[in-house]
Amino acid sequence: MTTLLIEGEADPSLAPAVGPDFHWVSLGELSRSVRILREAGVREAILAGRVKHAKAFDILRPDRLTLKVLTRLRSRSTSAMLGAVADVLGEEGIALLDSTVLLHQHLAREGPMTKRKPGKEELESLRFGLEMARGLSSLDIGQTVVVKRLAVVAAEAMEGTDLAIRRAAEVAAGPFVVVKVARPRQDMRFDVPVAGPGTIDSMEAAGASLLGLEAGQVLLLEREEVLRRAEERGIAIYGVARE
Repeated sequence: MTTLLIEGEADPSLAPAVGPDFHWVSLGELSRSVRILREAGVREAILAGRVKHAKAFDILRPDRLTLKVLTRLRSRSTSAMLGAVADVLGEEGIALLDSTVLLHQHLAREGPMTKRKPGKEELESLRFGLEMARGLSSLDIGQTVVVKRLAVVAAEAMEGTDLAIRRAAEVAAGPFVVVKVARPRQDMRFDVPVAGPGTIDSMEAAGASLLGLEAGQVLLLEREEVLRRAEERGIAIYGVARE
C-alpha cells in the first residue's frame, strides 16, 4: 500500500514511518503525487482525513497538474476543488473510490445513538436546524449550523465545524443544538462530513446539548470515543434520515 502524506496537514508523528511506501507531498505537487502512485502500480485511491479549506490559498507554486485543477475552478469551495482533483486523477488513470467504502459501520445511524434521548424542545430545534443546514449545504458554504430556540446562532463556513460551534457561545448562551448534514448531491469520494471527539469537546465548551447528524451521510471518527465522551457529558447524539 502506498500512502501520500500532505505536508502541514498529516500528523507529524507519521514521519518515522516514511519509507518506500510513505511519501510526503505538498498541496501543489499533484504531478509528483501521480508519478509516485503510478510507479507503485496504484490505479485506485482513497482520500482520508482533511485539508483545511484556507490552505487552498497557500498554493504558491502549482505544478502542471495542480495548475490544471486550478484553471478549471469556478469557485474555490471544497467540493469544487476536490471534484476537479478527482477528475484530473481519473484522467491520469487513478480512480478515487468512495472514501467510506471500508467505514460504513462508522456512519451515523438513524435514531438515538446515546442513552440520553433529545427532549421535545431539542427535537423542534433539530428539525429547524436540518432545514437550515440543508439550505446552507446546498449553497456549498458549509454543512453545520448551531441552533437555539428556532434561531440560527452560528453557521459553518471556511473555519470548520469546531470553530463554528465555539463561536456560538460568543453570540448567545446555551444550550444549543448542533446539526450537521451532507450536501444534496454529496460526492462520497471526498469531503464527507465528519464528527469526532473534538466535536464533542467543542460542544461541551459551548454549552451544546444535542448533536443531530444525517444518517448514512456523516462519518463518526473514533466512533466509540465520540459516544463515550457524549455519554459522560450528557450530550445526546441523534441520527435523522436523509430526505
